Amino acid sequence: MILVTGGAGFIGANFVLDWLAGPNEPLVNLDKLTYAGNMESLAALRDDSRHVFVKGDIGDGSLVARLLGQYQPRAVINFAAESHVDRSISSPEDFIQTNIVGTFRLLEAVRAYWGGLTGIAKDEFRFLHVSTDEVYGSLAPAAPAFTEAHSYQPNSPYSASKAASDHLVRAYHHTYGLPVLTTNCSNNYGPFHFPEKLIPLMIVNALAGKPLPVYGDGMQVRDWLYVRDHCSAIRRVLEAGKAGEVYNVGGWNEKPNIDIVNIVCDLLDELQPRPDGKRYREQITYIKDRPGHDRRYAIDARKIQHELGWKPAETFETGIRKTVVWYLANPQWVQHVQSGAYKDWVDTHYAGAAAS
Repeated sequence: MILVTGGAGFIGANFVLDWLAGPNEPLVNLDKLTYAGNMESLAALRDDSRHVFVKGDIGDGSLVARLLGQYQPRAVINFAAESHVDRSISSPEDFIQTNIVGTFRLLEAVRAYWGGLTGIAKDEFRFLHVSTDEVYGSLAPAAPAFTEAHSYQPNSPYSASKAASDHLVRAYHHTYGLPVLTTNCSNNYGPFHFPEKLIPLMIVNALAGKPLPVYGDGMQVRDWLYVRDHCSAIRRVLEAGKAGEVYNVGGWNEKPNIDIVNIVCDLLDELQPRPDGKRYREQITYIKDRPGHDRRYAIDARKIQHELGWKPAETFETGIRKTVVWYLANPQWVQHVQSGAYKDWVDTHYAGAAAS
């Protein structure tokens, strides 16, 4: 058994689906089901007894302790986080509470549980913390990509809160000996991505005939990682990573945001043309840049490749086509995840689940 936190969010849900698609052991999925957590992403597991879902908060130390004691997991994988930079600028406190305080309380519960283990169970236990390349700050155009030794220079409330959580995880290893692993990934994309993020927002707005908002000049560069490649990297780090180590996970796909938008538009032109025959690129609208917008992120993923033998299976071209095709095939998921009625249903349906 493993315990996954944040397993109804974008990356977490993809990980849970991939994990249970293979011959792996059952898992407990703890998720608070905030706006970005969506049980419909896990609909394929509705009748799968290997998936135990609990609605709850990683900041609820007593709940986490109860789950650890009840299910005795061999590993905890922490996806739970507030992750949208724009939201962190307008409402930073939520990010402090979840990403810093929540991680601290989760670590405390896990430390107590691990401290009570003995023998092989204690030796083989792992706490894997999933983080972001944004903790490293912004790169100049010609600067080398981020390595695991790069200094932390977070520039938004979101990245600062994730940097703090990374430091807590590191400290719990060095102070208490907790066997931790940390992964810092580049921008993910793929199925089940909440449509406030760049790629799904462009797809959803384009199909709805709405403007495609591009910040500033659109030349902010990101490294893009297909989410299921990220999931395979996490599985590999859990399997063979060295306790206390950090592994950067990237897709080797540096592209400016405007290029991403143009690629999405061109794929939609091919796969679902506008009824009026015009091109989706005509909907692109440049808007005022957001405060403190980092110009470039880039991940050097050589360590995970050399030490653990992992590299991404998808190119950007194959991954983005799969992503656009998925959104075209799943309009109901998009409608529901954006619906206040759906959120109300979740609150009613899972009321009291954490105490069951």
